[in-house]
Amino acid sequence: MTARPEVRTAERPGPLVARPGLPDPAGPRPSARQRPGRLRGFARRYGWRAYAIPLLALATIAVLVDLARTTPGVPADTAAAAPATASAPVTQPAPVPQPATETTPTAPAEGDVAPPEAPPTAGVESYVEQGAGSLTVVDGTSAVSGAGPLRRFIVEVEDGSGVAGAPFAQAVEATLADPRSWGSEGRMSFQRVGAAEAAAGQFDFRVSLVTPGSMETYCPGVGTGGYTSCRYGDRAVINLARWATAVPHYDGDIATYRQYVVNHEVGHVLGNGHVDCPGAGLPAPVMVQQTLSLGGCVKNAWPYP
Repeated sequence: MTARPEVRTAERPGPLVARPGLPDPAGPRPSARQRPGRLRGFARRYGWRAYAIPLLALATIAVLVDLARTTPGVPADTAAAAPATASAPVTQPAPVPQPATETTPTAPAEGDVAPPEAPPTAGVESYVEQGAGSLTVVDGTSAVSGAGPLRRFIVEVEDGSGVAGAPFAQAVEATLADPRSWGSEGRMSFQRVGAAEAAAGQFDFRVSLVTPGSMETYCPGVGTGGYTSCRYGDRAVINLARWATAVPHYDGDIATYRQYVVNHEVGHVLGNGHVDCPGAGLPAPVMVQQTLSLGGCVKNAWPYP
């Protein structure tokens, strides 16, 4: 009996089944619920650094924006150093007392221009040619003299002039209180006030005795030549040389000349200008420039003789 050859039939392939224990070459495949997002994955990968880096970046931007707003136009390094500089204490200099400020006159000075050649002095008193240049108020207050609108005045004497202030102030008071002066018949009244009123500016005008060498300081632009007196602003400036010696054509009558020069310069302060002699032999109006010449008139010291 002949043996039949063995015939093998091909087996039909069944479904592929993963063998247990063998890893999947593609790796584990998480489900949709298990797949993390990009941010979550970034956080899992870098831990706390994932949160710290953005926060630090935001804080840095906020500081830069604040510096740009508070220190415009200043470089960042300068702005950063500013708080340390600002916190340093600043020492303020101690205030320096200031002298009372005089009002600068707006009108030009008025006075008698010195003659080309000053005549020889007639008096016998000596005087200081150049004082210290500063003035001191003679303290004290007088009674009110006359009636009418009150004019308060102060009296000043140049420092270093050698003149006592009180006698000069009394001479000015007596001249302006005379009924033949500017307050005649109730036109106005006068009162001398002292240093406190001078410091507070509570006066209407000044009468100042100044040495010849300081006349151009207190009468700028007049050209007194150290010989004549003048008015500048609210100040009637009396030249010490004329106060001491008068002028030759007063024939040594220094007392009358002193009354004249006070009334003449105060007359300028009160708004009166120069006038001419009205006729030969007549009393010279007080606003005639009697220091230079009587012009044919006779001497007179009073506005209302």
